[in-house]
Amino acid sequence: MATDEMRKDLGAAIAARQELGADYEPEIIDGFLEKLDARAAARYGQPVNAPLPAAQPQQPPGKPDGDPGGLALAIVSVVAGIPITAIAANMEGTIAVIICWGGLVGVNLARSISRFMGR
Repeated sequence: MATDEMRKDLGAAIAARQELGADYEPEIIDGFLEKLDARAAARYGQPVNAPLPAAQPQQPPGKPDGDPGGLALAIVSVVAGIPITAIAANMEGTIAVIICWGGLVGVNLARSISRFMGR
């Protein structure tokens, strides 16, 4: 198993460090890392010094491309607002309706602001 081989190699590197002292530590670490790179290259079929793939460009904040969450939240808010309005109007009156809709607007506004700020 590859993990057992790596453990043996790491154990050998630690033993060599203990034997040779701190003066040879950078060389021991470099040797171990080279073995690790070679093993990874053999496993994944890439050369040892292959360049890393370029990072994908990040979407600039404020562009909701491909994010239907805002629309879904708005639809759910309107659907939830209907019974909330009925219950609030029946129980407490106009002030309660205003407070409930203020909360729904606040939730949608907070999501829009966090989306715009790049969260």
